[in-house]
Amino acid sequence: MSKEKPALIVKNKNASRNYKLDESFQAGIVLEGWEVKSLRESKVDVKNSYVNIRKGEAWLIGVKIDSPASLQQENVDTTKSRKLLLNKKEIVKIERLKGEKGLTCVLTKIYWKDNLIKCDIAMGKGKKHRDQREDIKKRDWERDQGRILKNSRKFS
Repeated sequence: MSKEKPALIVKNKNASRNYKLDESFQAGIVLEGWEVKSLRESKVDVKNSYVNIRKGEAWLIGVKIDSPASLQQENVDTTKSRKLLLNKKEIVKIERLKGEKGLTCVLTKIYWKDNLIKCDIAMGKGKKHRDQREDIKKRDWERDQGRILKNSRKFS
């Protein structure tokens, strides 16, 4: 009997809420063994994560991976920068897009792909507070619309 791993480990809900996401990329992450064990248990926080390019390499910053119970006594850095595995063309493209005004690269989700842990990163432009309110109004209206249609079908 083989145990299936969940496809999605964690999704960054703040990314779509705070940024208007445009182009996305798929990247691998360089991890240690204890980090993989923690990701299996979904002990990860990605709220304030972003991608930075240094010396031609992409780095994931701000991801907090809690150490598992077996390593609690050891001194491990849970918020260290982690290297992303991207093609050189993709790194150059991200660097060029980040140079444009207001664009930043944020982590959108971490997931399993076969036996590998991958992440999706996306270029996003920060939303203003009024844009966020408009998104909330639109989502509420669509929910109300669905309820109205559902109720009208019951009485037909």
